[in-house]
Amino acid sequence: MTDARAEVLLPTQELRDDLPFWTKRLGFRLDMIYPADDPEVAVLSGHGLRLRIQKGAPTAPGIVRILTDDPSFADGAKTLTAPNGTQVDIDELNPPLVLPATEHAFVVRRLADQAPWVIGRAGMMYRDLVPSRLGGAMIASHIRIPDGGPVPDMVHFHRVGFQLIFCIKGWVDVLYEDQGGPIRLHAGDCFIQPPEIRHRVLEASDGIEVIEIGVPAEHVTEIDHEMILPTPHLRPDREWQGQRFVYNVAANGTFQPHRLPGFVARDTTIHANTKGVASVMAARPDGKETRWTKHDGDILFTFVMAGGMMLHGEGKDPYRLSPGDAFVIPPGLATRYAEATTDLELLEVSLPGNPPTTAL
Repeated sequence: MTDARAEVLLPTQELRDDLPFWTKRLGFRLDMIYPADDPEVAVLSGHGLRLRIQKGAPTAPGIVRILTDDPSFADGAKTLTAPNGTQVDIDELNPPLVLPATEHAFVVRRLADQAPWVIGRAGMMYRDLVPSRLGGAMIASHIRIPDGGPVPDMVHFHRVGFQLIFCIKGWVDVLYEDQGGPIRLHAGDCFIQPPEIRHRVLEASDGIEVIEIGVPAEHVTEIDHEMILPTPHLRPDREWQGQRFVYNVAANGTFQPHRLPGFVARDTTIHANTKGVASVMAARPDGKETRWTKHDGDILFTFVMAGGMMLHGEGKDPYRLSPGDAFVIPPGLATRYAEATTDLELLEVSLPGNPPTTAL
């Protein structure tokens, strides 16, 4: 491969004024300067960046961002201006994850309303299930890949507090850090991706569809260019920020009484493996009478996987729900699921897990 270097070009009026700022104040290294008798060009490197400062360069001074974990860097300054006019912003290298307070709302999102599908990462198509994002507290996406085959993905990870992948149609193969070889997720199965676990999507069937829940709504996806998957070690008990990887297979689950009268549910073990951060249940009617209830949790999201029902909310218009529809019930709002078809299947995600529920 041919050797190549990239440089950022910055203008200057007088190099003698700029060099002390970049080298002494900001810790850049001087790599090149010329001509010797009256320097007009200097090349510096530092903090993963290579700068070419050139007298009279036909470009704007621009902005340079430096990310560091050292609070004393540049004497603690957050914004500086170089003699040549370049603005230097200094920020945290690894800022803490911020979880916005939930802006509670009663949300119903129906597939029949024809919300747009947009093309996202790795060519996958995304449909937003909670447009308000509850004030940034969470994102819920309906994701599909119309044409199956290999997925052009890279080893990556997400800076999140919680992330769920629940397959509702087709299958997908994924590699996960310290979890062995490729794992195939079928309809009804789910993964919990603990914070910052490295993974890569390999291949998917035609028409694969998954529901992805992420907390918070805005989170960073980073590419890991160093890690090779699969990793050599199998460590199923490893924890990432207190959470374990979960691969839950629908065929192995059993249904138990649900928090809602008239329903039974299959526990995906996510509550136990996240230490209560979240619960994920697959629920269906048991043929008994349903009742009005209200919960005292924070986020309660539900997606209709199959069948249909009427959703009643106190003071709200009733909604006839069908496959592909989703809704969020805020704490304290009385609701009732009625007229459920015998084939109704619901995906219920609650944060924190197992919300206290009162039958009215």
